[in-house]
Amino acid sequence: MSRRHRAEKREILPDPLFGDMVLNKFMNNVMLDGKKSVAEKIVYGALERLSNQKGDNDNELDQELASKNMGLARFHKALGNVGPQVEVRSRRVGGATYQVPVEVKADRRQALSMRMIINAARKRNEKTMEERLYGELNDALNERGAAVKKRDEIHKMAEANRAFAHYKW
Repeated sequence: MSRRHRAEKREILPDPLFGDMVLNKFMNNVMLDGKKSVAEKIVYGALERLSNQKGDNDNELDQELASKNMGLARFHKALGNVGPQVEVRSRRVGGATYQVPVEVKADRRQALSMRMIINAARKRNEKTMEERLYGELNDALNERGAAVKKRDEIHKMAEANRAFAHYKW
């Protein structure tokens, strides 16, 4: 990491179908070997499946979905469910290293939730990546699955190290 100045944030264009920047970031994370069109097919296919299925908490989302696409709104809800509120960071004080719980900023929360959903989807047993991603997004929407379990582990770790919160910087 450079000590001179922070790296400049790159401007990301919105995705072509929905015009959503978060969805385009998600596609870039799904993409392997620079194959963006394959990543688009996977993500759009998973969103199509999400919009067609009937969910447990549709009544909560109905007000929000008046103007948005159903699949896109469910995608955002799933990302919000997976994003951790606190995490632990290593802090060296007087020769000892402490795991200090800190709040997660919005950008990092979004990046972590994307990464956790994609990694959990890649480890699933369904046949195609589209099915895996749909399954993981659906599980995240319903507060279950590997990505939500990972979030809970992060929260437990922060709770266990709450005694070191005064080392926050």
